[in-house]
Amino acid sequence: MGSLSLNFDTTPEGNLSRYLQEIRHFPMLEAQEELRLAKKWRDVKDNDAAHRLVTSHLRLVAKIAMGYRGYGLPVGELISEGNVGMMQAVNRFDPEKGFRLSTYAMWWIRAAIQEYILHSWSLVKMGTTAAQKKLFFNLRKLKGKIQAIEDGDMTPEHTTEIANRLNVSETEVVNMNRRMAGADHSLNAPLSIDGDGEWQDWLEDDNDSQEETYAENEILGQRRELLADALEGLSGRESHILEERRLKDSPTTLEDLSRQYGISRERIRQIEVRAFEKVQKSVRNAVINQRYSC
Repeated sequence: MGSLSLNFDTTPEGNLSRYLQEIRHFPMLEAQEELRLAKKWRDVKDNDAAHRLVTSHLRLVAKIAMGYRGYGLPVGELISEGNVGMMQAVNRFDPEKGFRLSTYAMWWIRAAIQEYILHSWSLVKMGTTAAQKKLFFNLRKLKGKIQAIEDGDMTPEHTTEIANRLNVSETEVVNMNRRMAGADHSLNAPLSIDGDGEWQDWLEDDNDSQEETYAENEILGQRRELLADALEGLSGRESHILEERRLKDSPTTLEDLSRQYGISRERIRQIEVRAFEKVQKSVRNAVINQRYSC
C-alpha cells in the first residue's frame, strides 16, 4: 500500500499455528522507541521503521482477528485483512497526537476485518439496518455472557433478552442464530494437531475499552460519510426509494411507494435494486481508494 513495503510475510497461509508462534518473536516497543520509529517513517519514509512498527503489533492483529473467528471464514484470511489494516494505521499514524499506535491501530484493524466479513456474508449488506449489523457482530458475545451457549435454538427467555439488548425483533435473533450456528467452533479446540495452545488463548477481551468505544464511533462516522457520498450519485427518485426501502428501521412498502410515484410495484422494486447496486459499487470503490491512496 503506497510506498510502505515489508520484508516479513504478513499472510498467515499454510500452518496457522506456526505463524502465531513466529509473530511472538517480534518484540513489543517501548513508548519512546515507538515514537522515534513513527517519526522516522512519517518524516523520511524509512521502511525499516515501518517494518518494526507493524511487526510489533502482529500479535494484536491476530488477537482481534480471533474474536471474529466464528463467522465461517478462514482465520488466516481474517488475520491477513487485519494486517492490511495495521499497515494502513502505520501509514496514517500521527505520533504527535500523544497516544500509542495500538490505540489508533485498533480502528483500522477492526475496520479491515469487518469490511471483509460484511462483503463475504450475503446476509449482511449495506442495506441492512445498524441494529441488524450490531446483532451480527455481537450475538455470540451476548450468548456467552448470558450463558446461552447450547447448540440449536435458544430458549425464549434468552431470545427475548438479546432482542431487547440489541433493539431487534426476536424473529431476527432466531434467524441470525440459526444462520450462524453452522460456523461455531469450540473455544477449547487446539490450534494444531500437536495441541500447542487453544483458540481461546488468542481471544480478545470482551470488555470494551475507551479506545475501542472511540474507534467504534469513528468507524460509524466514516461509514455514514461513505454512504452519504454514494447516495449523492443517485437521482432524486432513486435516493428516496432506496432510503425508504433499505435505510429505515421500518421500510416503506412497495405498495405505498407505487401509489406515491404512480408506477407499478415491480418498477419500484427494480429501481430499488438498481440504486442499491450503484451504492454498493460506489462504497466499494471508495473503500479501495482509501486503502491504496496512502
